[in-house]
Amino acid sequence: MLACLSTPLGSFGKSDGPRRDEGLILSQPLSVAWRYQTDQTTDFTPAADEHTVFFPLASGVLMALNASDGKLNWKAEAGGVFSTMPVVDERSVFVAQRYGEPTQQLQGGTLRALSKTTGVTLWMNLLPVAITAGLSVDAAALFGASADGNVYAFDKHTGLVLWSTHYQEEFTAQPLVAGDHVYFGSKAGTIRALNVKTGEVVWQYKAAGAIQGTPAVFDNVVYFGSNDGNVYAYSESRKKLLWHRRTGASVQAVTVVPNGVLAASLDNFAYLLSLNKGSLVWRRQLPGRISARPITSADGALFTPFSTDQAIVLNLRDGKTANTLPLGEENSSSAAPVSVNNLVLITIPHGLLAFSSATRK
Repeated sequence: MLACLSTPLGSFGKSDGPRRDEGLILSQPLSVAWRYQTDQTTDFTPAADEHTVFFPLASGVLMALNASDGKLNWKAEAGGVFSTMPVVDERSVFVAQRYGEPTQQLQGGTLRALSKTTGVTLWMNLLPVAITAGLSVDAAALFGASADGNVYAFDKHTGLVLWSTHYQEEFTAQPLVAGDHVYFGSKAGTIRALNVKTGEVVWQYKAAGAIQGTPAVFDNVVYFGSNDGNVYAYSESRKKLLWHRRTGASVQAVTVVPNGVLAASLDNFAYLLSLNKGSLVWRRQLPGRISARPITSADGALFTPFSTDQAIVLNLRDGKTANTLPLGEENSSSAAPVSVNNLVLITIPHGLLAFSSATRK
């Protein structure tokens, strides 16, 4: 199934994963503004900017939908099958795809930059193995990792490889760019901060389980979850672990909010931990597993648990339910919701729902 995720550029502190929509009020009544229906959903989340949602379909077509009303702006036959979610910058939407026989363990790949306004291909790069660990972009470069352990930085204007490094590990988590570092977490449990210009390792830390979610960075501390059930806080300035806090199951989604670090665990609980010591502020059980990052606003965090037909907003202060959004059908997606211009976009099995407040202008 398909859900929406914003680009991994934060608005709270140095970087905090999905950007926060400062005008969004999640606790107020929200109603369906528009619905986009399709039977060609994929497991990859679309990219979004302030005006457009870029929606990858199972057929290899990328749909550009107007965020305000869901109408089609353009569609592009990107070629091949998508191998990870797209990302956007001020000019382009970047897509990674794979080709070859489905039985191949390592399939070849392509990386493309498409014009955000027209869908025309601006450049394409052929890769020996497809990008499968997500993409991230900054002012100069596009970053990604392939299934064979290669980590790349591409010139985002030309597609040429700026640097690449090979590791004897598999990467599945979407990387994060923050300042001079790009962060990659591996299935072997290693998180690395690499210099964005050279690819050199600035620091690394080994957890006891796979890292499958994007980290969050605030005030020179990196927060991340692991399949070992822990949330970790690593100080970049001191190059040491500050604390770790155990939950009841794998943690694949963390995000920083003004009063702590919010972690979603596969034990069906959301945890708010203090930034400095990792002490428990509150925890709240939800009606299904949570693997996707929530979207956050000043008044709450919106989660999309598995196997339930509603999205749930928790108050950041005490973790109590502040709102619910009926989806009309059971959620089966592990991808996250996204907010665009005070709209909340959530994937359902047969399309995409956009919610807005009655007071939205």
